Amino acid sequence: MTIATELAQAPSGRAAEGVMHAFVMGGLEQVGFMQKPIPRPGPLDAIVRTTRALICTSDAHTVHGAIGPRENLTLGHEAVGIVQEVGSEVRDFRPGDRVVVAAITPDWGDVASQAGHSSQSGQPLGGWKFSNTKDGVFAEYFHVNAADANLAHIPSSVPDEAAVYCADMITTGLMGAENADIPIGGTVAVFGQGPVGLMATAGARLRGAGLIIAVEAVPKRQELARLFGADEVVDYSKEDVVARIRELTVGQGVDSAVEAIGADEVFQNAVRATKAGGTISNVGYHGHGDYVRIPRLDWGVGMAEKTIRTGLCPGGRLRLQRLLTLIQTGRLDPTPLTSHTFRFAELVRAFEIMDKKLDGVVKPLITFD
Repeated sequence: MTIATELAQAPSGRAAEGVMHAFVMGGLEQVGFMQKPIPRPGPLDAIVRTTRALICTSDAHTVHGAIGPRENLTLGHEAVGIVQEVGSEVRDFRPGDRVVVAAITPDWGDVASQAGHSSQSGQPLGGWKFSNTKDGVFAEYFHVNAADANLAHIPSSVPDEAAVYCADMITTGLMGAENADIPIGGTVAVFGQGPVGLMATAGARLRGAGLIIAVEAVPKRQELARLFGADEVVDYSKEDVVARIRELTVGQGVDSAVEAIGADEVFQNAVRATKAGGTISNVGYHGHGDYVRIPRLDWGVGMAEKTIRTGLCPGGRLRLQRLLTLIQTGRLDPTPLTSHTFRFAELVRAFEIMDKKLDGVVKPLITFD
């Protein structure tokens, strides 16, 4: 990955009135800073001044071309901030409110949303607007469509550093556990203990799993897996993952598996490790290749009654309020995921560390004040 030659290495000083600094994808394999006009809201929208943001591996996937070329697109989809301006029809938010917005900002009135698939509004993955079809949140200000439906107030007792995890990592990870249909007291294997996988592990505990098996090779992430609720950790670099999971489940396999990596081989192992009648929940971002394969025999040649469910991180005000309640009441503290903290002006370096997985990174937090 390179810095686009036409882009500045880092913002220096304040931008001119009406202009802001933004961290953008200049083109494939190119990132850097540039100045853009501060966005203005439509009648139903809001403009938020960014205070905290997180870098996601999917941002790196985007820069490497996973969703096709983009030019001067502001990156980022995980942020909290202060409402700067609202449109004339916004009822529930005012300038000065502390807010979080999900990575997914659906158009709630469209047909897909009415059918219960709001993340797919307008088109497949259409709820994913930030750093996909519109500028993202790695800027001093960002635009939020349908503000009353997509923003949530942050309780005074919840710090920005925790609330920002509701934008993607918590909602996506918990969705992984929800979609896995984990029985109370049941068994679940979570493949991959990156930030989403760790939140899926936490979600499995919240869902009442009796045995949680984390699959991970990195010692720090193994430690975090245990912190968030794993009873057993299987190291794929040292043992046969499927054989070990079957051993831990007395030969049966797990009731539920969560694939939180986005890799063909890992997905296949999730299918293999799940018992007949079980559920495989995919939350991994499959950013490479043309196909994801299902192992035929372990699928019962198509008749083992194994359910495969997928999802894109749930958004919306109600979802965010519920996640914030988990933090507020002490049932979930996501802040141990933060392995690094950088200032906004250091985003180039922070992005490189996340992209190349340097320095034991788990999740980099970006501060704007």
